[in-house]
Amino acid sequence: MNDKSEQEICAELIADIDRLAGKINRPLRLMEVCGTHTVAIFRAGLRQILPPSLTLVSGPGCPVCVTPDSYMDKAIAYAKDSDNIIVTFGDMLKVPGSETDLSHAKADGADIRIVYSPLDALTVAAENATKKVIFLAVGFETTAPTAAAAVIAAKQQGLKNLFMLSAHKLVPPALTKLITDEDVKVDGFILPGHVAVVTGTRAFAFVAEQYGISGVVAGFTPPALLRAICRILMQIADNAPAVTNEYQSVVHEEGSRPSQEIMYRVYEKDVASWRGIGDIPASGLKMREEFAAFDIERVMPLKIDAAPRRTACRCGDVLKGVINPPECPLFAKACSPTHAVGPCMVSVEGVCAAWHKYGRETFAMFEQTDRR
Repeated sequence: MNDKSEQEICAELIADIDRLAGKINRPLRLMEVCGTHTVAIFRAGLRQILPPSLTLVSGPGCPVCVTPDSYMDKAIAYAKDSDNIIVTFGDMLKVPGSETDLSHAKADGADIRIVYSPLDALTVAAENATKKVIFLAVGFETTAPTAAAAVIAAKQQGLKNLFMLSAHKLVPPALTKLITDEDVKVDGFILPGHVAVVTGTRAFAFVAEQYGISGVVAGFTPPALLRAICRILMQIADNAPAVTNEYQSVVHEEGSRPSQEIMYRVYEKDVASWRGIGDIPASGLKMREEFAAFDIERVMPLKIDAAPRRTACRCGDVLKGVINPPECPLFAKACSPTHAVGPCMVSVEGVCAAWHKYGRETFAMFEQTDRR
């Protein structure tokens, strides 16, 4: 029986991390891919207690943050049509398009409703038979199966007024893009626990097998995160890269077969645009021909002009871990949670929002190091 407190467990893990970092004796950059991990790391103050040679950077693990302007422009255009009801998660309201956002459209009279699950859209559609109900289907492998389930249920119930505006994205292809980007230098990945519940660890095996980079699927408590960091350092010290699982209570090698089956029954892989990263082959999901009647872009296509590039906001570089948020000239100045310029400051899981809310001490340390 282990009677050690969480504090004692963390202290032992930190000592192991210090020892391993000293053994490796070179600067290391580890990337946590998941936005929930980013928030958990800040909340626990883990960045401040790691050895100076070890740097944690945040990746594109916030689905709201990687949603491009063009998608938001389409959502806003659909919202402005009085025949439509937009159904969405709350954190999408303030994600900027090229000129405005959904919150302003709502203030101007658009019918935009907040839900907590794609399945809630079924009720909205059933209660508003004369309207087109459009769910903003944004998310990674964690939310795509539920969106697919909503589409299947709508078809079974004969609902002909429920539609998806899909922007689901798949994490593994994005990691390939990051690894092969010369500007992104990462020695190991803290892999996303929630995504891995669906995909399984096998989906990430290529990180070690093809690129020789270590990756560990992690939970969300301080001991779990420190254990993942320690495991990565052990692999680097032994020159034995692997993808391992430190979240075995819910994550398995094959993942959730039922979730995968329902997701790929409705969706198939397609190229997807990631904000700040660009187009990535086979990193998105589009609805199969069988379910085209539920795809709003096929039922009611829109022509949207290409969104202008936002030159001052460096959200793309933040999402790739190339810079930290304080290196963006807008951070905590023109861009803040109350007036967000980029989506990284909008979402509660956004990197910039996490730095702004939890990282004041880290921000101060960063400024001091930068001045030196």
